Amino acid sequence: MVKFSEEKLAKVKEIIARYPDGKQKSALLPVLHVAQDAFGGWLSPETMDYVASLLNIAPIEVYEVATFYSMYNLKPVGKYMFEVCQTGPCMLNGSDSIIKYISDTLGIKPGETTTDGLFTLKTVECLGACGYAPMMQLGKNYREHLTKEKVDSIIDECRKNAAKNN
Repeated sequence: MVKFSEEKLAKVKEIIARYPDGKQKSALLPVLHVAQDAFGGWLSPETMDYVASLLNIAPIEVYEVATFYSMYNLKPVGKYMFEVCQTGPCMLNGSDSIIKYISDTLGIKPGETTTDGLFTLKTVECLGACGYAPMMQLGKNYREHLTKEKVDSIIDECRKNAAKNN
């Protein structure tokens, strides 16, 4: 059974308390972030049902939100998620070739994770850094003006960090 730790549950209650009585659904987005962080980087149906119960809303209301926004993962993801922007400015500056290069280099397609569980490749809509195209988000950081060489460096950096933390 999915259940928050006492620390995470306190955080969820603090988030819910920000909103007026009867408007607990307004806490859904930040609570989903807490849940995704707490339960392995993705939202299982069981996790989404748990969030619905905490907010006293129907599970479908959680599913609708979680499936709409690209920042929520509905299946397990790798330790490092490459979220490559594929909208106009990035595409005009080569994001398609960067996506293909990452895909070929890691042996995965967008939406897939490497067999070692290290990398997930995801294409996303605008990340709001059009002046730095092509770009991607890696965790909380943006990687900008991507080239094949920069991608190789990022992959090497991730592999070194993963080896250091194991």
